Amino acid sequence: MFYALNWFVVVSLLMLWSLAAWAFHSLAAWTVASAGTLTGGAGAIAALRMPVWLSAWVPPEFALALNSMMAAIGPSIETAVQWAPAMSGGLSVAIWTVWGIVSVLLVLLGLFATGLIAVTRRRLSASASASRNLAAAR
Repeated sequence: MFYALNWFVVVSLLMLWSLAAWAFHSLAAWTVASAGTLTGGAGAIAALRMPVWLSAWVPPEFALALNSMMAAIGPSIETAVQWAPAMSGGLSVAIWTVWGIVSVLLVLLGLFATGLIAVTRRRLSASASASRNLAAAR
């Protein structure tokens, strides 16, 4: 029974891990595919200003610092967006490589737990037979 429970947990974790990796890969592929629409130049970065309704709650110094920070990192964002299509192939390889490594580790965890169950059952069996032999000798 413990063996079945052990492998049920391992297979369930493997299925959840596979689902998470697939969802992350799909989200990353969609993001990379639609990165071209973000290349609006400086106008797109300028659109990332603080909303008017929020500016009433934020100190003016913080708003000014945030706006200057966005203006400073604008070229970096544009460069990253231009590199995004080139990174899509490497991203898929990286995601599925990590999936494979973690999947192997999950199977090894299942094998380790199976061995631990076997050792525990042998010890319990040995101690039970020893106590029966001791009781029979009395």
